[in-house]
Parts: sequence; C-alpha cells; structure tokens
Amino acid sequence: MTSDTILQLFLSLLPTIIVAAIAYYFFKGHIENENRRRRFQLQRNTQKESLPLRLQAYERMALFLERISPNKLVVRVSPTSSNKENYESLLIASIEQEFEHNLAQQIYITDECWNVINASKNATIQLIRKSSLSDKVDSADKLREVILTNLMDRSTPSSAGLSFIKKEVGELW
Repeated sequence: MTSDTILQLFLSLLPTIIVAAIAYYFFKGHIENENRRRRFQLQRNTQKESLPLRLQAYERMALFLERISPNKLVVRVSPTSSNKENYESLLIASIEQEFEHNLAQQIYITDECWNVINASKNATIQLIRKSSLSDKVDSADKLREVILTNLMDRSTPSSAGLSFIKKEVGELW
C-alpha cells in the first residue's frame, strides 16, 4: 500500500467518521436529556406520594404540641391524689408517652423542626418541674394553679414549636 492509497482510503472514510461523530454526539445528548426527564418524573412522583405523609407527620406533631401545652395538659390530666410530686410525675409521664407515640414522625419532618419540637417538650417539662419547686406549691391542685398562673404573662413552649411547624408547612407549597 502506498501513501496515495492510504490517503484515498482516509478521504473516503472521512465522511463516515464525521457522520459517526455527529451521531454519537446527538445520541449522547438525547440519552442524557432522557435520563434527566426520567429522574424529574421519578422525583415528581415520589414527592406526590410523600407529601401527604409529610403533611400527616406535621399534623401529628402539631397535635402533640397542642396536647402537651401546659394549660391544656393540666385540664386533661387530673391528679390522682393531692401529692404534688405524684402529679408532677403524672404530667411528665403523660408528655413522655405522647412523645414516644410520635417518635416515628421525625422521619418525615426536617431535623430543625424535630429539634424545635424536642426543645418545646423539654421546656414544658422544665416549666412543670420549676412550678413544682415553688414554695407556694403544697398540693397537686396548687401545682395546677401555679402552672396556669405562670403562663398568664407569657406564651407556652408549645406555641414556638407550633409557629415553626406552620412556617415549614407553608414552605412546602
């Protein structure tokens, strides 16, 4: 084979090489676009299915915060005796039980929201404990009264958590 033959062969193959390169580039772009479209569809379908679960989790956590709000908690949970320590333990046990019942909801809400809810729960327990330590408290009924009186001038720890939940749910739309 001479160099003339090699040049002739190369020139005859050049259009084929160019067409193959253009076809490769076109199909590569088409496949990438198709993959992006499929990923988008999958993400949209997943979001459509997960949104109701997320909203339900936010609803349950809002209900949890409402139920542990001290002014509603002391009305719902009546003392079994006049002993303030027993009533304090009963209130805290009720909060912990509600919390444990809703532990799985943390999967569907953001970490920041879960931390705010956890802080609201802990602040509510702390409020009950501080109220119980007051010198004025000598019975379960007096503990109820002091808890309610302490909340007259300020908002409950649950209200901060509820505000945060409302803000996050608003961002889902």
